[in-house]
Amino acid sequence: MKIRLIDIFLGISSGILTALSFPKFNLSFFAWISLLPLLFIILKKSPRQAFFLGLMAGASYYAVLIYWVPSVPAHYGNLSIGISILIYLIFVFLLALFWAFFSFFSSKIYQSFPKFIFFLIPFLWISFEYILTYLFTGFPWGLLGYSQYKNLYFIQMASVTGVYGLSFVLVLFQSLFLFSMNYRKRAPFFAALTLVLIIHLGGFASIKKITPTENSFPASVIQGNVSSDIYWDKISAQEIQDLFGQHLELSHQAYAEGSHLIIWPEFSVPLCFSCSYGIYQEFKERLFQFVQKTGCTLLLGTNETTRAEEGVDYYNTALCLSPNLSTSYYYKMHLVPFGEYTPYKKIFFFIQKMTHAIGEITPGNKIILHQFKGEKFGSPICYEIIFPNLVRKFVKKGANFLVTITNDGWYGKSSAPYQHFSISVLRAVENRRYLLRAATTGISGIIDPYGHILAKSELMTKTCLSQNITPSRTLTPYAKHGDYLSIGSLTFGSIFLILSLRKRKNERKKRPSKGKFF
Repeated sequence: MKIRLIDIFLGISSGILTALSFPKFNLSFFAWISLLPLLFIILKKSPRQAFFLGLMAGASYYAVLIYWVPSVPAHYGNLSIGISILIYLIFVFLLALFWAFFSFFSSKIYQSFPKFIFFLIPFLWISFEYILTYLFTGFPWGLLGYSQYKNLYFIQMASVTGVYGLSFVLVLFQSLFLFSMNYRKRAPFFAALTLVLIIHLGGFASIKKITPTENSFPASVIQGNVSSDIYWDKISAQEIQDLFGQHLELSHQAYAEGSHLIIWPEFSVPLCFSCSYGIYQEFKERLFQFVQKTGCTLLLGTNETTRAEEGVDYYNTALCLSPNLSTSYYYKMHLVPFGEYTPYKKIFFFIQKMTHAIGEITPGNKIILHQFKGEKFGSPICYEIIFPNLVRKFVKKGANFLVTITNDGWYGKSSAPYQHFSISVLRAVENRRYLLRAATTGISGIIDPYGHILAKSELMTKTCLSQNITPSRTLTPYAKHGDYLSIGSLTFGSIFLILSLRKRKNERKKRPSKGKFF
């Protein structure tokens, strides 16, 4: 059967509807039905045709979801609009391969197991989400489960399965609906409805009121609204002093509100505690004075250096400064490719010649926890928050609450800061930890262990957000065991793919009788 125009339209519709379920469109209910058009057409096509239709669906999905990508290299990398759009299109189609291979293997397995494929499809989907998390440094930005971050009853299951479990249920619901339509059997769809209802009821029952304990304390996040258009080497010393003063003033406000733990964003002002000269030394001494005078602990985004054999290593750092002037350093481990470093330099050697906006940051090599009043906390930096397994390692190592610092100013008022914030909600729920988020231009916020957004800033504003925090020591199944569902799904899907290929090779028979539509 040839690919018709209507098939392409349905594939593209699936991608666009799925993208609209994410911030800031926030039509989250679309995620419960958006894959139906794609699933309907790919099981009627050959694997190669399904691959093409999946590619169209994936390309339309990512084209809408990350429409903000071209503005970054164009505005901050000094690249032309044409080259920036070309980079964007290449990125979109590379990510779309996830949808393409999902569609290809679904069609392939359907040829050998036409009924069982409907139950296997959700396993295949999260297998590819898991691959997307790690392949070529990973980019798990638009995992389907994130679309439901406001559905508090539904997302509670993430404490057991991680965000991948949410994606699994969303895809299973649609797959079983299609099975029921195809084979005129109501039972599978009603079973899916029952499962969704049970998950929501379970989520409702699991959400508990958090009662303050003797270990509870007020904490604050600072948002200074420092534009990413500001380059420290291109503005006056007075302007830098003013920016530092603004953050210090907001910190005094936080202290006046009762907070003794205050979080500054990533790279909000030029700070380097390993640099003992000029403005770095002055700012360090003023921060020493602040913590000694107030008894506050500061978590700061700094740029630290260490001597290396071939010069100096630079680290994107979350530095904790205590009132006794002791410090702890966490060096960002998962860096942003083509932002903080150039991956696969032998392949992408030409990138550095095109733009000087790519940093040469050195990745850290271990998780370091900070301490405040006897409580340990982890501080994943910016991009790291999108990696579920990395964040859970902070908790498994002993973090009683989480702090993330970020600079989302690169993306202006686009959907990116909203999408990034929504991911933080899932990290809080997965690990049952309070999560404090300090963003340079927003969105900053404080999220409780059940995903309630207790405080949230607006974009491009100066503000100080304060809330009471209750540390937790209990490990969720996800924090303890990690991505067992995803790894199991990848194994399960691989086994059936091998069985399908062997069956097709050995039997060479006609396809079994299928349902009314297929």
